[in-house]
Amino acid sequence: MRKISASVIAFVLALWPALPAFGAPLETRAQYAILMDYETGNVLFEKNADELMPPASMSKLMTIAVLFSHLKDGGLSLDDTFHVSERAWRMGGSKMWVLVDTEIRIEDLIMGIIVHSGNDACVVVAEGISGSEAAFAREMTRYGREVIGFEKSTFANSHGMPVEDHLMTARELALLAKHIISEFPDYYKYFSVEEFTWSDITQPNRNPLIYANIGADGLKTGMTEGSGYGLTASAVQDGRRLILVINGLESENRRSTEAQRLLRVGFRDFKLYPLYAGGEVVGTADIWQGSRGEVGLEIRDSVNMILRREDRRKMRVTINYVGPISAPVTKGDQIAELKVTVPDLPDVVQPLYATETVEPMGLFGKLGAAVIHLVSEQFSTN
Repeated sequence: MRKISASVIAFVLALWPALPAFGAPLETRAQYAILMDYETGNVLFEKNADELMPPASMSKLMTIAVLFSHLKDGGLSLDDTFHVSERAWRMGGSKMWVLVDTEIRIEDLIMGIIVHSGNDACVVVAEGISGSEAAFAREMTRYGREVIGFEKSTFANSHGMPVEDHLMTARELALLAKHIISEFPDYYKYFSVEEFTWSDITQPNRNPLIYANIGADGLKTGMTEGSGYGLTASAVQDGRRLILVINGLESENRRSTEAQRLLRVGFRDFKLYPLYAGGEVVGTADIWQGSRGEVGLEIRDSVNMILRREDRRKMRVTINYVGPISAPVTKGDQIAELKVTVPDLPDVVQPLYATETVEPMGLFGKLGAAVIHLVSEQFSTN
């Protein structure tokens, strides 16, 4: 692979004034964690993010996502009702306090799941949509794999009580949160409701961050003895949204303080650096025996990086291709790639496309090019 790098790096860094580096390496006491920028999908920090873990009630987000999808496609409405079975009524753990053999509006069940974290409300929804909780759990797994793109997470119930094969990763929880926010904006508002009353019992939202002054507007806590204390959360500051997942903490208070700390660091220390706009010509590639000696390289998708200020200094941008590229080249051909490398972060790679067509030389042009090549090779060996 031929590499052209120096000119590109100089161009990029010239756009940014020198900034003071600050902030120690990001760490957490959580066993599992991921901090993600919503807009770009860039991961700011992760710890054991791809290891399977018991998600506890955070997996109720998948129950909600499946329910929201039925509402969005018109198969259900907020005023439709589901029947409360004896099985749902008898559910232990956190409860909405549904009554057996009653009908409950879907909107009230949404509040019961999001605000009250009601295991009973989850079973009502599961049975109402799929006929049984087992069938609904299969639908949760299918939805995660086929709609969101999960690779590891599997579901065995609708509520997150610990059972075998009910496991998620922090990364896929973050992707689930992003999916809910982006795909169901009309229903995301329920996550910021601070309290809800049902059966004459008023319960507060269990998400501690919506009461803190950090811009948080959802999503869901979780806790079992096996999982520890966890939280999937999202917050917005100055128009920028972050998604955080932590799990495996030792107390409710530690969960709250750690989540707030990580979000504050994310907003304060990490900045958005726009590198290239979609459609921008980022460099050139040499052409062999073509009507032109080079061709422009266009990037089709914007490249934005979320980086700590000190990591920005370590960034390396290269254009890579096997060259020189033999003519002919057709406009729109993918002939190179742009790679952005930052230590300890995944590389960002984008294809680059020819900006115009380059026809091959005629016979005499090829003969002349061959002579010039031979002469230059001779001088380079002397």
